[in-house]
Amino acid sequence: MAIHPARQIWKTLEPLHDVVYFGTGVKEAGVAIGLRGYWQTYFAFRAAPLGAVTPATVEAIFAGFHPEMVRKALPGAWSRATPEQCLEVRLDLSTALLRELGAGEAECARAVSLLAPAQEQADPTGRPLFAANAALPLPADPVGALWQLTTSLREHRGDGHVAALATHGLTGRQAMVMQAAAGKAAESVLRGARGVSEREWADAFDELRARGVVEGEPVSPALTGSGAELLGRVEQSTDDAAWNGALAVLSADAVTELTTSLAPLADRVHAAIVPAANPLAMGKR
Repeated sequence: MAIHPARQIWKTLEPLHDVVYFGTGVKEAGVAIGLRGYWQTYFAFRAAPLGAVTPATVEAIFAGFHPEMVRKALPGAWSRATPEQCLEVRLDLSTALLRELGAGEAECARAVSLLAPAQEQADPTGRPLFAANAALPLPADPVGALWQLTTSLREHRGDGHVAALATHGLTGRQAMVMQAAAGKAAESVLRGARGVSEREWADAFDELRARGVVEGEPVSPALTGSGAELLGRVEQSTDDAAWNGALAVLSADAVTELTTSLAPLADRVHAAIVPAANPLAMGKR
């Protein structure tokens, strides 16, 4: 079966964005401007385009994170570092990490020329994290510009994915159980990365089992036939929204060029920084 072009692009761009989560020195960069530890850095860096937002806003937009986990980071982070500081540091750090992993100016400049029209023409309706990122000035440095574009378009897809979950009656926590049941990531990895207790995970599993979409046990869930169909509809909706809402401006040749030219860099980044066990359901490149 052919891979949706929006999914092809996501699999290429996601590792480039992910340097801001998994790259060497992320926590240290946050601590250097006053933030406390990795998770406060994560939430502050990712939420910074939105301004000094409340925990409730982040809980709704990010989806899946335990409220207590968010509230340990926010709003306290904003008394330690401003959103503007976080934006500057995350861009500088991510650009440097991509350069260290072999990002070349020429290949990045060409990718920017292909992706910039997609960001410019993308529909921001119902996509707050995309809209906030897209409103940021594009750096003159082509490596930095590519990272910023991958971030904007990644969050465009993420906003659309959250909308697809809500449309299909799934919470962020239930979506994690579905991903574990599909074999995309282990239960322990997903729970740990999102601050969910065993009891809370089991409750989400029970809710899904009552709908007939998962079976087995909470620690080793499996999709039923109807569960696989449901997850397939969510993923199809996510791909379609990413494509129709932004990426459709790319021709078939542009998709091929983009994914082919950036593949070596994406592979190097994925191999160097993305943990084998990760909560992004990325799997191998």
